[in-house]
Amino acid sequence: MYAEERQQEILRRARAAGRVDVVTLAAELDVTTETIRRDLTSLERAGVLRRVHGGAIPVERLGFEPALATRDEVMTAEKERIAKAALAELPEDGSIIIDAGTTTGRLVKVLPADRELTVVVNSPPLATALAARANLHVIMLGGRLRGKTLATVDDWALTPLATLNVDVAFMATNGCSLTRGLTTPDPAEAAIKRAMVKAAQRSVLLADHTKFGNTYLATFADLSEIDVVITDTGLDVAQAADVAAAGPEVIRA
Repeated sequence: MYAEERQQEILRRARAAGRVDVVTLAAELDVTTETIRRDLTSLERAGVLRRVHGGAIPVERLGFEPALATRDEVMTAEKERIAKAALAELPEDGSIIIDAGTTTGRLVKVLPADRELTVVVNSPPLATALAARANLHVIMLGGRLRGKTLATVDDWALTPLATLNVDVAFMATNGCSLTRGLTTPDPAEAAIKRAMVKAAQRSVLLADHTKFGNTYLATFADLSEIDVVITDTGLDVAQAADVAAAGPEVIRA
């Protein structure tokens, strides 16, 4: 079993049981306890597990939300592949929403220079990056700024979204579950995401494979409301088929 396969199995067990134990994992996966500790460290850096004495707990059990800078440092290659694949979903011209997030942030960096687009964002860092592009018309949603995600929320962001009609919304998520849909830890941020999906003719989810199978506090969309899910090859074929059966096209970049 390769390290990535073993780590996915550890994560699966943690989510199923609510906790994993280093000694038990080492015995059942036939590796050393040092190997398991390294795996748990990697999974903690990815923001999906939290180390505790003797083992680890899935972050959704703790209501834990990693800071933006922490999330931006993990799954970087996967996020870049997802962002490049998302370019195929851009309209030739027209309007798009880019949700606050680390994978959607990669999309901002690779937007083509020759495309005339109106871009709606709720993230000051993304708005700043986009503002230098002469071919783009940038609309920045106001509101309260959340320190964890650097996303604007509450009424000053919700009110304009209620009157917008955009071609495509490129969405981020903390969790993606077949039964609970797309979820995030903060209800105020979930409300903005829900309004973004409603404002768009088509919605495209950008999410690396670590987001699948876990659930956070607030649901903002069902999978049936999403047109395309772009993820990476870390999401196995069977999981991808289950997601596709719920409605969206699934692309593994």
